[in-house]
Amino acid sequence: MQSISDGVVHKVPEDLFNALVSDKKALAKWKDITPLARNEWICWVTFFKKPETRQEHILRTVSELKEGMRRPCCWPGCPHRIKNKV
Repeated sequence: MQSISDGVVHKVPEDLFNALVSDKKALAKWKDITPLARNEWICWVTFFKKPETRQEHILRTVSELKEGMRRPCCWPGCPHRIKNKV
């Protein structure tokens, strides 16, 4: 099984992992961003509890990474990172 880098607080969840490894361009962009940026994407996906919202964020993560975005737009940042002072 392929491995990809996690964020500074969050681990890549299985559904996001599967989406990233199935798209070579998105995966290349994922590898090019910082651990802090990866953490923001992971938190942006996992923060929402409704499965349909989470799936929408996964699709947007793949799409927006491929467009060159390095962090989620309009996301105030990972509240977990602040709590853990990372």
